[in-house]
Amino acid sequence: MRDKFLSWGIVLVLATWIVAILIRAHYWIPTLLSAIYALGVYNAYQSKHAILRNFPVLGYFRYFFESISPEMQQYFIERETDGKPFPRNQRSAVYRRAKNLSDTVAFGTQLEVNHRKYEGIKHSIYAKPPSEELPRVWVGGEQCTQPYHASLFNISAMSFGALSDRAQISLNRGAKKGNFYHNTGEGGISPYHLEGGDLCWQIGTGYFGCRDEEGKFNPDLFTKYSTLPNVKMIEIKLSQGAKPGHGGVLPGVKNTPEIAAIRHVTPGMTVISPPSHTSFSDAAGLLRFVQQLRELSGGKPVGFKLCIGDTKEFEDVCVQMNVLKIYPDFITIDGAEGGTGAAPPEFSDGVGMPLEPALIFVNRTLNNYNLRNKLRVIASGKVLTSLDILRAIAMGADMCNNARGFMFSLGCIQALRCNSNNCPTGVATQDKMLIKGLDVTDKSERVYHFHKNTLHTCNELIAAAGRSSYEEVDATMFMRGDEFDHLADLYFPDILGNVKQKARS
Repeated sequence: MRDKFLSWGIVLVLATWIVAILIRAHYWIPTLLSAIYALGVYNAYQSKHAILRNFPVLGYFRYFFESISPEMQQYFIERETDGKPFPRNQRSAVYRRAKNLSDTVAFGTQLEVNHRKYEGIKHSIYAKPPSEELPRVWVGGEQCTQPYHASLFNISAMSFGALSDRAQISLNRGAKKGNFYHNTGEGGISPYHLEGGDLCWQIGTGYFGCRDEEGKFNPDLFTKYSTLPNVKMIEIKLSQGAKPGHGGVLPGVKNTPEIAAIRHVTPGMTVISPPSHTSFSDAAGLLRFVQQLRELSGGKPVGFKLCIGDTKEFEDVCVQMNVLKIYPDFITIDGAEGGTGAAPPEFSDGVGMPLEPALIFVNRTLNNYNLRNKLRVIASGKVLTSLDILRAIAMGADMCNNARGFMFSLGCIQALRCNSNNCPTGVATQDKMLIKGLDVTDKSERVYHFHKNTLHTCNELIAAAGRSSYEEVDATMFMRGDEFDHLADLYFPDILGNVKQKARS
C-alpha cells in the first residue's frame, strides 16, 4: 500500500492540477489532494508509527475508530446488562434517581435469574411499611471526644485534581443539603471542599495539604486544617483497592498551579505518591499515628483505609490494638474492584482482595480479637446500588462509601478518560472549556437526590424482607444462584450416572 500510494498518488495529484489549469476551474481540489499527498509522504518515511508508515493516509482511520471505541461500544453494542465497570441498567438507575425521576423499569428483569451468579433478597410475606427516616450511624469510639453521626451512605475519596473544581463544589453542596459526608481524597482540602458540607479528610502517603518541603508529615499544618468545623473525620489511606501497593497518580497535565499550591508540590509535574507512609513502618507505628492525629484534631474520629492483601498484616494490627490499647474509630475496607482515575492495568486487574471476602475476613478477625464493638467498618468499592449497600452490611460493614455513583450523578458517562484530562462532561478534568459544561446548581441537586433516593430504596428493601432496622440485616436475607444449582441437582439428578451403569453392565 505504501509503494502504491507514493507512485499512484503523485500521478493523481499531477493529473488533477493539469485538468484544473486547462479548464481554469477552482484550485481547491488539487490543493487539498496535494496536502493529503504531502502528509502521506511524511508518514511513509517517519519511524514512530508502523500503521501510518504502511498505510500513509488510511492509517488515520484506525486511530480515529480507536479513539471513539468506548462510545461505539456503549451506544451501539452493549446490552442493558453489559458494560464495564458498570452496566447500562445500573448507570441509568443512577441517572434517574439523581434527576429525581421514577426509577421503575418495564416488562421485568433482563438478568439471567437462573445463573449461579444471581443474587437476590428473600422477601417476606409479612412485609413492613418502609421507614421515611434515612439511616445514620455514630462514628467514634471510647477514645474519641467528638463523635460524628454519619449517614449510612457517603461520598468516597476523590481528590481535587482528579475531579474538577465545579465537580467538587457540586459534591460538597449536595452533601450539605443531604447531611452526609464528602471524602476529600488524598489531594488535600481545597476551597471547593468548603461549601458547607461535612468532610472526611483523607491523609495519603504524600501528606498533601499537611506536608513539609521534604514531603514528610507536618503536624502544624495538619492541626490547622483538621480543626476546621467542616472536618468531621480523618482517614489515613494505607492502600486503595484499584491500585493497592501503588501510590496515587496525578498526571502532569492535571497538575495546575492552583492544585500544586494546595498539595505543596511543583506545578506541571506528574505527582506519584509514595507506595507507603514515612511516618510509620509497622502496626504499632500506625496505631500511634492514629492516636497522634486524634490528639492534634481535638478528639475527632480517626481511622484508616486499606485494601486487604496479606491477611497476616491485618491480624498484626489487631494484635497491637489490644497490646497498646489504641483503637481506631473506623476502618474503611476498599475492594479490588474499586475505582481510580489512573492506575497501571496490572494493579487494577490483578492485585488485592475483592470487597465481599475482605469484609467477611475483617469482620471475623475483629470478632476473634474482641474488637468489633470498638470501631466501625466502612465498605468502599463498587457499592453503587441499594442492593450493594445491603449486601455490604450483611457481610459486616456498618456504613458505605461510593465514588463512581456520585460521579454518575454529576453527569459522568463512563467515557473511561479520567486519566487523559479529556473528560467530556467536565467531571474528571482540569480543562476550563470542558469544565464550563458542568452546572453547579443543577448537579448539586442531583447529588442530593441520588443519595436520598438510593437510601429510600434501601429502606424499601429491608421492609420487603420483613426487617425493622439495619441491625437486622445479615447474610440470611440473601439467596444466591449457586444455591439454585444445588437444588436443581437434588430434584433433577444427573442421568449420566445411569448411562455409565448400563454401559458397565
